[in-house]
Amino acid sequence: MKILITGASGFIGGFLVKEALRRGYETWAGVRATSSRENLQDERIHFIDLKYNNREALTAQLKDFVREQGAWDYVIHNAGLTKTLDKQNFFRINAENTHNFIEALAAAGCKPKKFLLMSSLSSYGRGDEVNFRPIRLDDPQQPDTAYGKSKLEAENYVRNQSHFPYVILRPTGVYGPGEKDYFMEIKSVKSGFDFAVGFIPQRITFVYVKDLARVAFLALENETILNRHYFVADGDVHTDESFARMIQDIIKKRHVLHARIPLGLVYVACHCSEWIGKLLNKSMTLNTDKYIILKQRNWICDVTPLQEELGFTPEYPLRKGLEESIEWYCKEGWL
Repeated sequence: MKILITGASGFIGGFLVKEALRRGYETWAGVRATSSRENLQDERIHFIDLKYNNREALTAQLKDFVREQGAWDYVIHNAGLTKTLDKQNFFRINAENTHNFIEALAAAGCKPKKFLLMSSLSSYGRGDEVNFRPIRLDDPQQPDTAYGKSKLEAENYVRNQSHFPYVILRPTGVYGPGEKDYFMEIKSVKSGFDFAVGFIPQRITFVYVKDLARVAFLALENETILNRHYFVADGDVHTDESFARMIQDIIKKRHVLHARIPLGLVYVACHCSEWIGKLLNKSMTLNTDKYIILKQRNWICDVTPLQEELGFTPEYPLRKGLEESIEWYCKEGWL
């Protein structure tokens, strides 16, 4: 069995590649020529640099590939953009490139048995922030960030095509060894500070990256799962404060200042950071899109379909996953 994993040089992509190899697939990693292959050192990995932004060139490239290698059995489209100076880049890379890729696969006779799109809970937008009801699959998708809107657009391209069966996964907070955003929280707690946003705690959900990779292959390999979509989380709900205190307990940091920053100050900081980023021509972690994400209080989603249809049970509840991640950060000299 042969599989293509795009965005393979990224955090999630690297773990998808490892899971594919562990399962014995002939594994092709979609990686740009300019991307790091630091986490893709296994000699069994095959590489391909796909020309997403030019549909004709991509179709020709895939035709050549099929002629020489044969089509992939499965495709996981994980390539995407999570931060950028110009918000139009979200739509160009996350949405239009997905559209080009789907049509090129079909035109080149390179149709997989199943196509999996790695999307995001952000494609739904803000959930119920009064009663904190979990976001459900049948809720209307009303994303309020440019990133979320671009992911919804990509989902619609996948749903509206008829070339091959698909599965869409929408993970929540993905963490694990090598992840950088949650690492900043760990690093902050270790330094003795924990700054949470807003006075109402965020309800947050997580999935360990190894569990996410396992879910992807459960969805691909189950022949009855066709044209379905799922939220992916471990099923537990935490608050931003309980998350920070769990980190504090794991690293055995006795004294940590836990403080909550007013949303107004965060709003100003995000706007200033984005403005500085434009001056420096550099994408910043804090920006106006990020503010909307930080402002959202409800990141709870209903994973009942995932549990019932795919039989998913997490191997890594949050504490176990954090312990393994922190051990890795220490071993690699990040902490």
